[in-house]
Amino acid sequence: MAQGWGLGALINLNHYGHYLQWHVFSISVANLLVIIVMIATFVAALVAPFPGRRNRKGPQ
Repeated sequence: MAQGWGLGALINLNHYGHYLQWHVFSISVANLLVIIVMIATFVAALVAPFPGRRNRKGPQ
């Protein structure tokens, strides 16, 4: 058996996944969380100011 960091023992993956169903639409909770994090990252990238924008003066 391979000796590793033992990260496999942190989360028990030996069970069925949890699914959310809405009519004919079905998605796993893990995939839904990944989609939510991706959307939040995208929105944060749109809202966050660019570096150095405050230091610039008007057109010269």
